[in-house]
Formats: sequence, structure tokens, C-alpha cells
Amino acid sequence: MNDKIDEVEKLLQEFGVFLNSADKKLSQKSLMKRVLQKWLPADNALKEMIIEHLPSPAEAQAYRYEILYDGPLDDPISTSIKNCDPNGPLILFVSKMVPSTDKGRFIAFGRVFSGTVKTGQKVRILGPNYSPGKKTDLAVKNIQRTLLMMGRKVEIVDSVPCGNTIGLVGIDQFLLKTGTLTDSDHAYPLKNLKYSVSPVVRVAVEPKNPGDLPKLVEGLKRLSKSDPLVQCISGDSGEHIIAGAGELHLEICLKDLQDDFMNGAEIKMSQPIVSFRETVEGVKDPEKNAVCLSKSPNKHNRLYCFAEPLPEGLPEAIDDGKISPKDDVKVRSKELKQTFGMDDEAAKKIWGFGPETTGANLLIDKTKAIQYLNEIKDSCVSGFQWATKEGALCGEAMRGVSFNIVDVTLHADSIHRGGGQIIPTARRCFYGAQLMAKPKLMEPVYLVEIQCPEQTVGSIYGVLNRKRGHVFEESQRPGTPIFNVKAYLPVQESFGFTADLRAATSGQAFPQCVFDHWQIVQGDPLNPKEKVNELVKSIRKRKGLKEEIPDLDNYYDKL
Repeated sequence: MNDKIDEVEKLLQEFGVFLNSADKKLSQKSLMKRVLQKWLPADNALKEMIIEHLPSPAEAQAYRYEILYDGPLDDPISTSIKNCDPNGPLILFVSKMVPSTDKGRFIAFGRVFSGTVKTGQKVRILGPNYSPGKKTDLAVKNIQRTLLMMGRKVEIVDSVPCGNTIGLVGIDQFLLKTGTLTDSDHAYPLKNLKYSVSPVVRVAVEPKNPGDLPKLVEGLKRLSKSDPLVQCISGDSGEHIIAGAGELHLEICLKDLQDDFMNGAEIKMSQPIVSFRETVEGVKDPEKNAVCLSKSPNKHNRLYCFAEPLPEGLPEAIDDGKISPKDDVKVRSKELKQTFGMDDEAAKKIWGFGPETTGANLLIDKTKAIQYLNEIKDSCVSGFQWATKEGALCGEAMRGVSFNIVDVTLHADSIHRGGGQIIPTARRCFYGAQLMAKPKLMEPVYLVEIQCPEQTVGSIYGVLNRKRGHVFEESQRPGTPIFNVKAYLPVQESFGFTADLRAATSGQAFPQCVFDHWQIVQGDPLNPKEKVNELVKSIRKRKGLKEEIPDLDNYYDKL
């Protein structure tokens, strides 16, 4: 195409593409780009694809309603969602909060699945922690305005029927990130959004000028509303922590926080911190070798418990929601038995999932004929939630551990076996069981996809080896000199990885990191000579705990 404009123009006329005088001055790549823009405009192609290939709401909801709706699938609400009925009860899912032109206010953006939403309508706002029949995470409010979100501008409308996306004004104070709106008292919420990545990288932030602290607190609230994935945590020690999916995600969040939500007030941030998980490797025949006994403070109650790792693949299934506490017990125990080879008795007697009642750890009752056992079930589950949220090694959450209660001795008088006696005892017992079952530390791992030319593949291996990464797939794109390299890279080593990679390949390699899985850190955390022991100590020091890992005697009581 170089400088042969007349020939190009003649050829293009046959395709019905005409160049104006400004286009004719372009050369090579820019001319090629302009020709393709005129011949195959992207907006038309995209619009056609959406029309041709995406099912309409009326079609899609007929087969999606089972996955979306949390309640019974034969009630009037699920029928209305299935039929996409504009005259049915209102069900609307708010999926994100969009900052509005008013400082500090948000437009709730979502989609109407059933019924019609109107300006001034009174709705029940069901947050992510709402459970039917209770008043937790429930608000009843009027919608101030309904808007159609039209690209850069918004149109105020009177009402919007189901099948459409919509913006709502005036309910942003009652929603954190997502939620369900309904006008029916018997509606269940729609299922919450699941993300394929998890927030594993954290930074602590503080304002440079202490007078800006209120701005920071307000800014963090608004940041956590505007980004569906980011988590803003205020620690007990008074520090403010932002958790994101990776270095780049955090960088963008911090820039938004400083410029948009704090009006340019300067902030200081710590080095990025990676979240770890604690697990156990397990010992042979744990019922004989690894049972921990803990006595309650008044010495009248005893708990016997051991820990073992969950079957392979089960923690991931729990994370993906394939196995959950809401499942029917019979269906769940059948699945656990067939797919994961769990013992039939144990699968039926799962007391709880933890931490946060949904995590990838199980509390199982393996006792036989214990009097008053049901009275202490709730106390044991509370102790289990506490223990799995902050493990014994370094106060990180646990993952992939099954705690089995094998025997309990209880006082006959109910006043001596209340929550105050049982909860701390259960927690100590679980910690002791964890330390007896060969505890291990787990670190998050990124899946890195790198696109690069053939000659730079060698230097990529060098950078990855220095960062404890390993390549598991390398393929050439057919017909191009570009290679696709896939590798696993520990998140802890990923800081500065992009810069190192670009330096080693003189900017020719493009990496993309996505959280993939958790892997066990090699070595015994309890052995002071191992590197992982130093890592545990540094985490404990950062959290303000005693540097030494507590001894088993703190949790294990002699008979």
C-alpha cells in the first residue's frame, strides 16, 4: 500500500470504500487502519453480533432462572422471572454502583428480571447477608428516580419493565456493592456475583496529613462501593487495609481513592502484603496419634478432636459453590461420598463450613451417643468459625482442613456447659489439633500468560526461575512468530515482575496475571531452621503477635 494511492483507491472503489483528501495523505499502517475502519466498522460488527448471538431476556431467563433465584423454583416469583413477566412481582438485581455527578452519591445500576420498576415505588432492599424471615440486611425505601443509562448521558424515565438494564437514584446508602430489590414480602434474594479472582494482595494506607483521616475513611467507603471486587478493611490496630486482585488492580484503586474520592489529598501506603492460608498435611491414623484434648476453664467439660486434610478437589468445589452449606443434606452427602470418597457417616454429620460459614473447612461430628451434644453444637461451631478465621500458625485463615470431634464429656448441669465454657475450649482444641496434624502454610499463585516473540523466550525463563515461577505450557500461534507462554508464579514474587520482564525482553513480552490456585509452601513451619518458619515469624511480627509459634502445651490439656 506504500505510496501507490491511485491503485489502492481504484481497488477500494470496487469494495464501495471511498477515501477523502485527508485519508489520501496517510501512509502505510495508518492508511491500512483507515481503510479497515471504513470497510469493516467495529461498531456495526459488534451490534450485529449482539443481536445475532445473545439470547433475548425473554428467552434467556427461561433457562437461567434456576441458577439465579435462591428461593423455591415453583413459587410465583420464580415463575414470573422464568416468563419475564412485566406484570409480576418486582425482582431487580443491582450489580454495581456507578459514581454520579453529585459528589459522593452513586447510581445503583442493575437489571429488572421480573415486574416493572417505577419512580417513587416503595421497595424492599435485600443485601448479600439477608436471610428470609429475618430483618438482617433489609431496608424498605422509595426509589427517587429511575434512569436509562445511555452511554455518557442518562435519561430520566417514569417506569422500566423487566428485561432492561436500569439506573436507580436514592438507594445507594442502603447497598454496599450488590443487592436485590423487590416489592414482595415473600421474595428470596437473587444469588450473589461470583468472581474468578480473589483479593489476595493487600496494602495498608494512611493519610500524609493526619487531619485528612476522615476524608480517607469516607473515601474507602466510596471506593468499596464503586469497585465490586476490592475489599476495604479497618483493622483492630486502627490501620486501613485495601485488598485487591493484584499489584496493578491495587495501583488503579489507590489512584481512584486519592484523585476521585479524596479530592487529591496525599496518602502513604505500605509495601504490598500477600494473604496466606493455613492447612494441615495430616498424619497416619489420626484417631490414635493426633487427637487433642482440651478442658473448659471450669474443668467440667472435655473435647476430643483431630484434624485431617480435606479430600483433593473438595476445597475448590466449596469455593466454586458446588458444595455449600445450603445444599440438601442427602444430596450433599451422596455427592461427597461418590465424588470425593468421603465416609458416609461423616458426610451426613457436617456441623458447619468455616470461616464466614461458607469457607473451605469442615467441622464434622464423629461422636457416638453423647448426652446433651446438641446443646453445645452452636458453641462448637462458633469456636470453629473463630479458629478457622485466624489459625494457630500466624493468624491467617485456614483452608482445606476437616476438624473431627470424636468424643465429648459434658457436665450434667446446663449452667456449667454454656457458651462461655465451650467456645474458647473448642477454639483451643481446634488449634491443638491443627498443630498435631503437621501444619503447613499455603501461598496464592498466579497463572501468568506471556505473549512474546520467539527470540525472547529464553530470557523469560530466566526471569521466572529467579521468581520461583515455572513454565508449564509453551505454544506458537500458527502463522505468526509469536509464542504464548503459560506459567505459575507465586503472588509473593510478582511485585515488580512486569518491570523485570520488560527489562529482560526490552519491552517485547506482555504478561497477564490472574489468580489461579493455592499451593503449599515447602518446609515445616514449626522447624526454626526452615525458610517457611522465618516467613511465619515475619507475618506474626507484622500482626503484632508474639514471634514464636505457640507451643502445643498451650492447647493440649493432660487428662
